[in-house]
Amino acid sequence: MARRIEVTGAGGVRLAAWEFADPAKEGTGAGAGGVLLLHGLMGRAAHWASTARGLSGRYRAVALDQRGHGQSAQPPLEACTREAYVEDAEAALEQLALAPAVLVGHAMGALTAWQLAARRPDLVRGVVICDMRASALGAASQAEWADWFRSWPLPFATLADVRRWFAEDDPRLERPDPARGAFYAEVMHESADGWRPLFDPDRMLRTRESWVHDAHWDELTQVRCPTLVVRGLDGELGRAEAQEMVRVLPDGHYAEIPDAGHVPHYDQPGAWQGVLDQFLGELGTP
Repeated sequence: MARRIEVTGAGGVRLAAWEFADPAKEGTGAGAGGVLLLHGLMGRAAHWASTARGLSGRYRAVALDQRGHGQSAQPPLEACTREAYVEDAEAALEQLALAPAVLVGHAMGALTAWQLAARRPDLVRGVVICDMRASALGAASQAEWADWFRSWPLPFATLADVRRWFAEDDPRLERPDPARGAFYAEVMHESADGWRPLFDPDRMLRTRESWVHDAHWDELTQVRCPTLVVRGLDGELGRAEAQEMVRVLPDGHYAEIPDAGHVPHYDQPGAWQGVLDQFLGELGTP
């Protein structure tokens, strides 16, 4: 069972996290090293449940609900900055005594991970980047996201409707994707009029605004610890860009997961866990 813990983030924002291992138990704790799991935009710590359980026998695994997500506090729009997200992860490592830790990030969480590793190398001994681009995405991408949020048929009548829409009816889909439906079902909650997201779409857009216009290659060059770039073959991170990211990283490594898209830990959890285990095994203990 996961244990809920509290972290005080940048500006005093209350953050919720879940620890999937008891550091007092044999085989876990500081001797085995800490792993901080950072979800992507619109995600939540629960998205890492399977991954964290797979790690908890050997590592102290903690999944963080980032600001504005899951059960963490909803800060003002102006507090949804890149700096704040990085400072929140830094606070989690320090307050939970996880460092030197491995940071495992999906999408936005991966960007947070490598920015923190560049900024505080003393806290980070390894990074896993899952399906996050280093290139600038630009204004057109942001406008597409705003249109996409407006296309959501809120409120959903049932959780089954959530799964079906994101797996079959979402206009972004090229083909049915049940794993995607399950992924989005995790970020919905039942309200008085139906099922709605745990997050505020405007807050998500403001959060995304803080990184889409900038490229992040220079920060990659500053990450000195071993870093694994993972992509699903049908994900948003293309092979050429992923391999260029590995090239510019001082200690970059690369892995592909077949039959997986943007969320390989949902699409192919066994293959994802295998890739992660191999990387962590090669890192050894701190």
